[in-house]
Amino acid sequence: MQAPLPSAEYIPPWRREWKDIQPTLLKMRRSMAALKSSPLRVMRVSQLDSDLLDVELFGMLKEQLWSAFSLFNHSIREKFEPELVAILSFLLYKFSIYDSAASYGAQLQNLKYRNERLHKGALESFAKDAPITKTQKILYGLFMVGGQYTWSRLSRLMTTQGWGALDEDDTRKKVYNILQRAEKYWQALTLVNFLVFLFNGRFRTLIDRILQMRLVYAKKSLNRQVSFEFLNRQLVWHAFTEFLLFLMPLINLEKLKLKVSRMLLPKSYLASSQGYDQLPDHQCAVCHEKSTNDATGTGTGAPIGQMEDLTVHNPYVANCGHLYCYVCLKSKITLYEGEWACLRCGERVESMEKYAEIVEDEEVVAETQDDGNEDSNKNELTSSGYIVGSDDLQD
Repeated sequence: MQAPLPSAEYIPPWRREWKDIQPTLLKMRRSMAALKSSPLRVMRVSQLDSDLLDVELFGMLKEQLWSAFSLFNHSIREKFEPELVAILSFLLYKFSIYDSAASYGAQLQNLKYRNERLHKGALESFAKDAPITKTQKILYGLFMVGGQYTWSRLSRLMTTQGWGALDEDDTRKKVYNILQRAEKYWQALTLVNFLVFLFNGRFRTLIDRILQMRLVYAKKSLNRQVSFEFLNRQLVWHAFTEFLLFLMPLINLEKLKLKVSRMLLPKSYLASSQGYDQLPDHQCAVCHEKSTNDATGTGTGAPIGQMEDLTVHNPYVANCGHLYCYVCLKSKITLYEGEWACLRCGERVESMEKYAEIVEDEEVVAETQDDGNEDSNKNELTSSGYIVGSDDLQD
């Protein structure tokens, strides 16, 4: 039995009519291109912000890439750095511009590329955005990825081989001069393009202008929402930092820390924790504390009371009865404002008096011993000296 012949494919009438009307629509489109209309305005700050976001994203990814290569030999990264940067740039280009016609920064700013060659005259603002062609995408990748890689490799080659220091007749020197001149022209054209961009807001980069790729809004009905949350947080932290910078010099942290230590720790621990209560009487505990701190910083410590001359100079006695250098004791009292604890006994030092040592003849000492019934509170003799008041020093 013979199989039935396949029926002809059914074509709807509207499709046939749509195909027939295409030449007429094309003529109308071309005639509208000659008309004048209001230009399409895309905010310049959004276009520039998208470029900054792309740069920041590329910097973050490159930093992660360098950290991944930190375990390898450093020469590997230095040798293949242009290739690694080119691979990273290609991946970003493939998954952004080539796939979705917009970089990651542009997507965050609600922007995309369109083919500006198809938007002339009245079609600039009203026509549906024409997507960029595959040719434009490939050329964009060649310029941005291949061009940057080629220039980086050439710069390294010319620098390592010293093309700039060769004779003028050398071919490499001529190539070097041509490339340097081309770089200057490119920078000048880039500057001119940026000034034109600031004027009309079209074609952010020179490559975009060459390829006729313009950034436009991906969703025209979407309003630009500006969040001031980050700005407010920055202002609050800035004001708080300024307040701390104003307040911190007014607070004596050393005094506060010492006061808390004296409240929490017993006097015996404060006196014996560092061993200054074992020092001889003729040595200054504050001088030894400074010497110990300096030795700890340099890594060369010294036993207490040894290897250094820490004798008390210009001795003054604290209200607890222990001797210190005048400069050491005065600086501690001034710095801690009466909260400093004696390094030998842990008592709070609030005042200081001059300590003087007298030398008497044996006859005077014998007479003094015979007159032992006199008031001992007036002049208290010790084995090393006595405390004198301000009136005695004047006499």
